Amino acid sequence: MVKNLKIPTFYIPHGGGPWHVMDDALGDPVGYGRLKEYLSEFGQKYSPKIKAIFVISAHWEENMPTVHFGKNPPLLYDYYGFPEFTYKLNWNAPGSPLLAERVEALLSTAGFKTKRENNRGFDHGTFVPLMIAFPEAKIPVVQLSLVNSLDPATHLAMGKALEPLREQDVLIVGSGMSYHNMRGFMSGSEKASEISKQFDDWLSTTISIEDAEKRNKALMDWTDAPGALESHPRSEHLVPLFVIAGVAGKDIGKQDFSGKLMSVNISGYKFESL
Repeated sequence: MVKNLKIPTFYIPHGGGPWHVMDDALGDPVGYGRLKEYLSEFGQKYSPKIKAIFVISAHWEENMPTVHFGKNPPLLYDYYGFPEFTYKLNWNAPGSPLLAERVEALLSTAGFKTKRENNRGFDHGTFVPLMIAFPEAKIPVVQLSLVNSLDPATHLAMGKALEPLREQDVLIVGSGMSYHNMRGFMSGSEKASEISKQFDDWLSTTISIEDAEKRNKALMDWTDAPGALESHPRSEHLVPLFVIAGVAGKDIGKQDFSGKLMSVNISGYKFESL
């Protein structure tokens, strides 16, 4: 039997702000406790198997795909209204200009114009989940921006271009939220819970479609799904999933995490060869 050399690729929920260091976990210690456990186990499983981590976060948008080339990126505390200590968190994972060059070359070969960024810090969509999963901060991390059009086809194509990285011991992670309506989160209402379930059920079923072409076509038409626009008034937290679906190639997707945060359903997904 030929060994599968491709690293699985993931879309993970990163939660709200610096929840991982808040004693009350934003008012939902049970829900966030489950997410923390998932991310910790995720890191423990893949830390020995990878040489680098490549992240597409919901919290970075540019007018074209932009690759972070910094050698020692700082943290970008891109959240508001939290205690002072949350703006002094430290997680010193190195960057990797070499991996950034590979990313740039793959995107360029696929016809994308790209930009370079050297100074931007890791935003909380990157450093919060990775602080939990990889607390030792030794594995190099490179981040790629979204394109601010948030066009599904563009991001699926970006992912498709980057699939070869999976054979180079690179863990590719899309960091977002399968539900992201702040009014719904804060309301705690049964209506928000039901809407989130409708969209979550559709998304999990769609990700599991074995024919990758049909799966990706359905994802491009995500706004037709039940509860779609109520779950994502703006789609930046969903768009990293499109990149990951492109990176997945023909691999099969499945729900890898299922939980509730502040009464709404959230999921994480994994793509791998069977």
